[in-house]
Amino acid sequence: MDERKILIIEDEKPIANILKYGFEKEGFLVECAYTGGEGFAMACKEPPDLVLLDWMLPDLSGVDVCRMLTEQYNLPIVMLTARGNMEDKLYGLESGADDYITKPFDLREVVARVRTILRRLDKANGREEEERCVFGELTVVEREHSVFRNGETLNLTPKEYELLLFFLKHPRQVFTRGILLDRIWGYDFAGDTRTVDIHVQRIRKKAGLDETLVTIFGVGYKYVP
Repeated sequence: MDERKILIIEDEKPIANILKYGFEKEGFLVECAYTGGEGFAMACKEPPDLVLLDWMLPDLSGVDVCRMLTEQYNLPIVMLTARGNMEDKLYGLESGADDYITKPFDLREVVARVRTILRRLDKANGREEEERCVFGELTVVEREHSVFRNGETLNLTPKEYELLLFFLKHPRQVFTRGILLDRIWGYDFAGDTRTVDIHVQRIRKKAGLDETLVTIFGVGYKYVP
């Protein structure tokens, strides 16, 4: 399955960085713009799969950018704003937005809403809903968080699944234990790098990756299909 591309148009860089981190951790490709004009130009140059759009921008308002984009492209747009009253919400939706999320927000909710919109569009466009990906002997059904090896279901913990999928989607790239801790367990994880080693040993055994999930001594790990 192709990676989905998200364009974040948000002038507050800390918020943009949080969103970028959260979506990249979920496997999305992410680009950020910090003004309405910059975001509109980026969307026109290479349309993303979805736009996360702040209402209050330093040049154009998010509503104006939303209208400009929907006039030219069939792009799903999610508005982000601190304006939470019903009149503003209706105004944003009437401008062409598909959803409207008020600040402060829960990052998990934003990701979930984006996934819901993309799934709905996939179904409307006749895309394969199951999202089945094949990696050699392994088949991954992301919608179900399931992995099969030669047709047999692997009994993986949630973190084992996330780590395995991360390696499968980034072949031949070397990752340090610190990067893997950040990507899979999160920046606020209180454990140590031995956690990564233990999980790598488990998924090697369960998924039959003894020869392809390689240790780079003194550095970390990489998956070589």
